[in-house]
Amino acid sequence: MSSPETRILHREPKRGLPTAVAGDGPYVVDSTGKRYLDASGGAAVSCLGHSDRRVIEAIKDQLDRIPYAHSGFFTNEPSEALAAHLVERAPEGLSHVYFVSGGSEANETAMKLARQYFHERGESGRRHFIARRQSYHGNTIATLSVGGNAGRRAVYEPILLPASHIAPCYAYRHREEGETEEAYGLRAANELEAEILRLGPDTVIAFIAETVVGATAGAVPPAPGYFRRVREICDRYGVLLILDEVMSGMGRTGTLHACEQDDIAPDLLTCAKGLGAGYQPIGACLMSRDIHDTIVGGSGAFQHGFTYIGHASACAGALAVQKVIEEDGLLENCRRMGDLLRTRLDAAFGQHPHVGDIRGRGLFIGVELVEDRATKQPFDTGLKLHARVKAAAMENGLMVYPAGGTADGKSGDHVLIAPPFIIDESHVELIVERLGKSLADALPSEMTSAR
Repeated sequence: MSSPETRILHREPKRGLPTAVAGDGPYVVDSTGKRYLDASGGAAVSCLGHSDRRVIEAIKDQLDRIPYAHSGFFTNEPSEALAAHLVERAPEGLSHVYFVSGGSEANETAMKLARQYFHERGESGRRHFIARRQSYHGNTIATLSVGGNAGRRAVYEPILLPASHIAPCYAYRHREEGETEEAYGLRAANELEAEILRLGPDTVIAFIAETVVGATAGAVPPAPGYFRRVREICDRYGVLLILDEVMSGMGRTGTLHACEQDDIAPDLLTCAKGLGAGYQPIGACLMSRDIHDTIVGGSGAFQHGFTYIGHASACAGALAVQKVIEEDGLLENCRRMGDLLRTRLDAAFGQHPHVGDIRGRGLFIGVELVEDRATKQPFDTGLKLHARVKAAAMENGLMVYPAGGTADGKSGDHVLIAPPFIIDESHVELIVERLGKSLADALPSEMTSAR
């Protein structure tokens, strides 16, 4: 695959990229006319596909009014309407919203809100964040610091901020033989209490976690009861709970917010990808009334800001996206197609010698690849199987989102599947068929011939 000479520093400059020129529902079309079924929503972004006219027209209509006015001088109608829409549907206790341009900014905002909240309360000694290994929270220095993705952190370790990392809640890799999922969930959650006590409860600001782990480990859901125990621990020690739903939120798991399925509400909730579905860059941080009122009633100002917060045309697009999800019953379709996709994946790969686990919620599914199914031994990292799968899938007209380092940050491979909420049964069948061919193409020949 070749591409014309570019002046862009691409993510992988040595790898040529096709040029996307059009979108057609769940398909992306390149400049040669080749169509790619977007089974990952890019990076779990394009939940409405690539050509919803209602969203496009909402953005164009806003551009005709006013595209942008700086939030230091004005508010605007779309951002106010979007905030009201989100708060009305938010987990209990979340009352206000801060709009940004993406997920990294949303998590950065949550961290700074949490720190300022305690500063306003006279608890300036609180300085520690606790997060989890095998997590990802963004690419800024602060969010990379709390992230537990070893590969992304490696180059920047000397300039990262101090943060504590406890074990992930990752049953496939860490549940002991004979241990129930509930018992495992409690054991994993109790690591948080131990770390709070080690640091000193009055020094900890917040625990930040992805409700369903996304890119780093591949749609890993929490064990039953895990987050209820986490919420109890945070409440006991006055620690804030930040849930990162940048990838898993806004309907991706079959409910608007992934944490609805865990029967808890966080103090701060971040979202981004499915919020605007890729039609405009946008993210958001929802906060509790206590956090909002403490800051407003204290210094009266949040010491933070980005140029494009509350961007009018971005908010208009996101509001249209959220209305389409409701009007078209797409949460129900997400659940229904998610169930069907899991069933088809289980049938096709449930006994595959190199598929160790198939997991997730809704249309947020991970397929973990292993060299040895019985021992869960990952493939040799030198094989770069995840990259081979991605290349093979693109060749076969399928977009999936593979990654490496799944097992421990260094070894392991998975494929993340997160298609648009608009898919139907025919798309499910195509995803499974093309993924099967792509796995066969990517695996070393001696492994596929032995099957």
